[in-house]
Amino acid sequence: MNYNKKSIEDVNVSGKRVLCRCDFNVPTKNGKITSDKRIVAAMPTIKYLVDHNAKVILCSHMGKPKGEWKPELSLKVVADRISELLGKPVIMAKDVVGEDAKAKAAALKDGEVMLLENTRFEKGETKNDPELSKALASMADLFVNDAFGTAHRAHSSTAGVADYLPAVCGYLVQKEVSIMGKALADPERPFVAILGGAKVSDKLNVINNLLEKVDTLIIGGGMAFTFLAAKGYNIGKSLVDSEKIDYCKEMMAKAEAKGVKLLLPVDAVVAASFPDPIDGPIDVQTVPADAIPADKMGLDIGEKSQALFADAAKSAKTVVWNGPMGVFENPTLAKGTIAVAQALAESSAVTIVGGGDSAAACEQLGFADKITHISTGGGASLEFLEGLELPGIACLQDK
Repeated sequence: MNYNKKSIEDVNVSGKRVLCRCDFNVPTKNGKITSDKRIVAAMPTIKYLVDHNAKVILCSHMGKPKGEWKPELSLKVVADRISELLGKPVIMAKDVVGEDAKAKAAALKDGEVMLLENTRFEKGETKNDPELSKALASMADLFVNDAFGTAHRAHSSTAGVADYLPAVCGYLVQKEVSIMGKALADPERPFVAILGGAKVSDKLNVINNLLEKVDTLIIGGGMAFTFLAAKGYNIGKSLVDSEKIDYCKEMMAKAEAKGVKLLLPVDAVVAASFPDPIDGPIDVQTVPADAIPADKMGLDIGEKSQALFADAAKSAKTVVWNGPMGVFENPTLAKGTIAVAQALAESSAVTIVGGGDSAAACEQLGFADKITHISTGGGASLEFLEGLELPGIACLQDK
């Protein structure tokens, strides 16, 4: 995939109707937004368009209404928040491509902003229906994609409209593509990737793709126990993807053949059972990774593994991390994830954290400002690491 895409700065937006796809899929409770992080993240692109006299038509999905009108998933609360951040009114459409949206889009003046209703109120959105894509495109002269979180989805508002309009990226997508794209295509070496999370099956293709690119691959989290089982170790009651043991053996052989260092935990924090509730008190001990007692399960990496992984991260020039090292929602089982986050924060390397739990961990621990780049898209950043073409980026014009 070509990572060198045109951005809003490469085209003339003045006087143009610009359909801008953002990620306003924000959490709400009792009709109020509980975190406006995604709205704030979209503001630089929106402000650029406003400051350069574009007629701005914003669109996004929220939640999973499955093609039905659900008042609790209306984007009206988002329009109100953007209005506060911009210091000017945002016109709210009553529909997505209906009479109201079309009339309001046609009446827009330079520098004005409107927001369409939740794109997933339309049945055709997630099916990338050409009729819906055409209807969305008919309201604008230019398409800007600034929603990296949905870039791995081929939906009407993320990719389909680009069949009918010239398409470029906003600042958020530009940052994701330039930093993650460079890390994967032309990394500064040594290049270290750290993978965690529960299941090997979730990251099969990521492991395979990264072994072609990295100098060191570190595997922690629940998925490490399938690799340890593949080495013939006693892993007790730890999580194991028994159907993936042969795959793990293949990956270890591939790493050896390619001269890639594959690091697995050397010790584990174990307990008799999974914590219930997840953040409740739990009685743990640390044991060698090849001698987990039969009645115990591994729930985090131990101190020796923390030191081993941290050293590898600190000696790297590029580090990509996706997935926690243990059940990090529980304070007792968060130490491995904290150690990795801290190692990245202290490293002088280009550090990239994939979305989801690893991003949440860095933010909760206050390390976010010490990381080069925290991805805004969990699923999208995983597919990026798999080396897959992301429809919402592939559809943008190359520089």
